[in-house]
Amino acid sequence: MDVRSLTVGPVAENCYIVRREGSDRGLIVDPGEEAERILGAVDELGIGVDAILLTHTHFDHVGAVAPVARATGAPVYCPELEVPVLADINAFVPWPEFGPFESYDADETVAGGERLELAGLGIDVVFTPGHSPGHVTYAIADEDALFSGDVLFQGSVGRVDLPGGDWPTLLESIRGLVEGYPERTTVYPGHMGITTLGAERASNPFLAELAR
Repeated sequence: MDVRSLTVGPVAENCYIVRREGSDRGLIVDPGEEAERILGAVDELGIGVDAILLTHTHFDHVGAVAPVARATGAPVYCPELEVPVLADINAFVPWPEFGPFESYDADETVAGGERLELAGLGIDVVFTPGHSPGHVTYAIADEDALFSGDVLFQGSVGRVDLPGGDWPTLLESIRGLVEGYPERTTVYPGHMGITTLGAERASNPFLAELAR
């Protein structure tokens, strides 16, 4: 699998372009901002985009959804519980210095438990709330890959002080990932560096409660 990471926007969000190695079809995960840069990377790869996958709808993950969807013609998959946020992004931006952003009506919804077949990839949708109410993680098991959004980071975890955040819920979501997938699984997070489940289980201080 070929994964290209673009760190975009003022809060350094990770957007991913994903495809089978050598394929002319791919996916975009969490286009947070800098639409022209994301589209430029797609053009450079020479691929078509089969879908735009959203882990959640905080503004830093969806700010470029509308222009990227319009340019690529790709359907947008949004967590079901967070469709209203995507449809009215600016009403949910907690800080006035960010935005404005263009809202978008989701083309498809996911709630967890779905199996998606897109761009030649088999993708399991895992419900992982705690950072946001409808947050999902996209798991590509045969590639040992998780696109974890703001659930699990390298050495950290998603914040829970925003509306809908809850630490016990987040911890259980992380437990499901750590116990449900091999330690070798690569974690592609919404911020900071790429890591593995094994590395986080061994050294992430926020996961200490899981060992108790």
